[in-house]
Amino acid sequence: MKFQDRTQIEALTKFNSQGNLVTSFFLDTDKSRQNKKEIHLALKNLLNDAKAQACGLAAGKEKTESLLRDLDIIADYSSQALASSNSAGLAAFSCSQRKFWQTLELPHGPRNRVIFDANFYVRPLAAILDKYSPICVQLISHREARWYSVSMGEIKLLDKLQSDVPSRVREGGFEGNESKKIERHLDARLQDHFKKTAKRAFDLSKKHPFEWLFIGCEDNHGADFEAHLHSYLREKIKAHIRSRLNDSPAKVLQEALDVEARLKKAEEEETVQKLVGELERGGLAASGLRDTVHRLNQFEVQSLVVTHNFSKPGRICPTHKILYLDELQCPICDKKTDVVHDIVDEAIETVLKRKGSVKHITSPSKLDHYGQIGAFLKYKA
Repeated sequence: MKFQDRTQIEALTKFNSQGNLVTSFFLDTDKSRQNKKEIHLALKNLLNDAKAQACGLAAGKEKTESLLRDLDIIADYSSQALASSNSAGLAAFSCSQRKFWQTLELPHGPRNRVIFDANFYVRPLAAILDKYSPICVQLISHREARWYSVSMGEIKLLDKLQSDVPSRVREGGFEGNESKKIERHLDARLQDHFKKTAKRAFDLSKKHPFEWLFIGCEDNHGADFEAHLHSYLREKIKAHIRSRLNDSPAKVLQEALDVEARLKKAEEEETVQKLVGELERGGLAASGLRDTVHRLNQFEVQSLVVTHNFSKPGRICPTHKILYLDELQCPICDKKTDVVHDIVDEAIETVLKRKGSVKHITSPSKLDHYGQIGAFLKYKA
């Protein structure tokens, strides 16, 4: 199954292990950066290290056997997937004790890792999701239009349209009022084409929702066409691109991805600057791991901002699921807290479960000076 949207992450975060350990597996299979032999060797080493780790957990016989079964299933799946899949990354989530198994093909190569924990490790998925936005690419000329969907690094033709609009007035034979009359007729036909195209674009947006709209328009008619677009779509226009109707889908995709990467970088910088500004004026924001986790425990966090791959171990109350950096006992119930592999991942999962958002920031950035993590708050308790 291909990784496509947030609902897949939410389904994993809602899985109840009922006290069992679960296994999360990620493998970089991007063949543009490594050959098959290197990928197979990385897989072998990763699984061997994971088996040694599982046996050294002292988690009890049943739990250890369940983890080892997970790894056997993952080994079989990976071997088959490497022979048949061209995806840049693979992910698998297993809990043999509960007979749970889920695989995902990823559009971006993750860091190779196997994580044993009480909950599935979804942070790499959240980071990938943050890297891409559902995009509609619309290419238009004075008589044709074509729409592509660009999502998770892939392109798909959505629809195309053609109108009967003459290209230009016939040279010679018309003068004065007759020529002007023909020009007005051609302009009316062109405007009808733009209206029809704009309506089709709006209809497609309802069937295939997208966040960003990229437009490539020939003959300098961009402003004329956009005047006919629904205001809902005009607000989604993020870029005007060079791609044209006769360009191949591969060429259109490459430009769309390049533009998307630039926009995402600018979006990251804007998010960090907004967070820093909110912090400097003492507004609704928090920074640093300790304060951010505290605000999260108080249900104050609306949106999390975190440096990509920032990770720290921590602890969690097994009863109340409250996160701590170093509390050995939960102050609320006095129960011993459990160790968690990555408290940042736990924070991300908590925010996603509460329908909040997570923004991953590429280092270096100004966020590095604020503890590599922060949050926009709904309120301050």
